[in-house]
Amino acid sequence: MADETPENEAGVAAAEDAAQALDAVEAEAAVELPATDESDAQAKTAAADAEKALEAVEAQAARELPAEEDGARDNRRKVREGIVVSDAMSATVVVAVVERVRHPKYGKTVQRTKKLYVHDADDSAKVGDRVRVQETRPLSKLKRWRLTEVVERAR
Repeated sequence: MADETPENEAGVAAAEDAAQALDAVEAEAAVELPATDESDAQAKTAAADAEKALEAVEAQAARELPAEEDGARDNRRKVREGIVVSDAMSATVVVAVVERVRHPKYGKTVQRTKKLYVHDADDSAKVGDRVRVQETRPLSKLKRWRLTEVVERAR
């Protein structure tokens, strides 16, 4: 497994215990007993109870396991798209990101523009390009974003 934490090990162990209990109950139910309606009903209810317990334990174990078992984590970094307004600095471009929000009091849609300082290691973006940027750790006093791709080149 990708994540061997104590919680996951406990969940897996509990699921295995429940599976063994279900097998034991099914084995008891399969043993030839004198045919009585009461014993058949008890065996069926015991098997059903064991199966429900197994499902509950498996559901608990599934909640404890990560969504992807290949070791990948969710990327919770913000992604924005904007227009390059300056490329005068080396390895840095300034990107204007337009955000449309509703005015809290009047309800009119208002455009808010933010300038983001973006790290562009190979100086591929030029003024007028539409680019996609992603949040990253602080790279300098103002740079907190990095260039992920040039969506559209300027004409």
